[in-house]
Amino acid sequence: MKNQETLYLKIAKIIEDQIHTETLMLGDKLPSVRSAQKLYNVSLNTIKQAYLELESRSLIESRPKTGYYVSKSSQRTTALPTIASINNHETENTPEELIDKVFGTINQTDVTQFALGLPGKNFLPIAKLNKGIINAVRNRSDAGTTYEPVQGSEELRRAIAKWALVMEGKITEDDLVITSGAMHAMYNALMAVTSPGDSVAVESPAYFGILQAIKALGLKAVEIPTHPLYGIDLDALKKVMPEIKACCFVTNFNNPMGFQMPDENKQELVRLITQYNIPLIEDDIYGNLYFGSERPKPCKFYDEAGLVLWIGSVSKTLAPGYRVGWIAPENLKIKSYVKN
Repeated sequence: MKNQETLYLKIAKIIEDQIHTETLMLGDKLPSVRSAQKLYNVSLNTIKQAYLELESRSLIESRPKTGYYVSKSSQRTTALPTIASINNHETENTPEELIDKVFGTINQTDVTQFALGLPGKNFLPIAKLNKGIINAVRNRSDAGTTYEPVQGSEELRRAIAKWALVMEGKITEDDLVITSGAMHAMYNALMAVTSPGDSVAVESPAYFGILQAIKALGLKAVEIPTHPLYGIDLDALKKVMPEIKACCFVTNFNNPMGFQMPDENKQELVRLITQYNIPLIEDDIYGNLYFGSERPKPCKFYDEAGLVLWIGSVSKTLAPGYRVGWIAPENLKIKSYVKN
């Protein structure tokens, strides 16, 4: 398996170099999957993986019934955003004002919504989802009208644990608590590990919903300089560790910057919070939106001390309106907050 992965990445790198050197120009058609298979003397699956990898980098695009072409995105030369310079002064704008502005346009059909991470309706299997809801209600003798355990439906928790293949069996249904979406989990996690007046480390820039939660709970946000490719500046974080009570980060496909923190940085982050005994609330809501052969691991995978509170949801992958989220809170104190 490892050799196959290396081979498809090698082929992808060859094509990428040809695009960057303009051997392959904008709009040029790539060899068909079968032609490329013969050209590189590999399996069809290897070529498909190589093309999928190039698509994930926006270097090529697939056109129905015609094949793969060098995309316009491959010619972009826009520089990466710079690391934010932290301004600790109060501003006139508040997270609430931004949220009102964003959600005020959510139902407008003439607005293309970039402010929220929402799957397009054309991507969702609406008919199958509706059928699934009907079957779920029919199969329950109480039609879903009775109270469930504080941690949520055991069947649902078991299904999520099975789905969480990235944790390689480290998560079971007993480790999970069902919440009303990821932000519900975020609020309860913050309440469990902080008290009003405490400081919480966040990325800069950070998702406005996290900033709203911190403010609503009477906490202080400590902004950490953040790189657009590698995530938070770990050296800067280390300097503020003595003054914070928790960290709150989006490590995979961060909102709003989009970075995926490298595994070695995640391991170093976990080592750092373990050294200072400071909990990390990890919002991994975007982790399943990956291209390529392997889902990126969350910091929770590397956590041996039980300090990472792992949050997930179906809001970005299945249906935002279902409001189904979860948290692996590790200790019973946090479980007592969630669902209350």
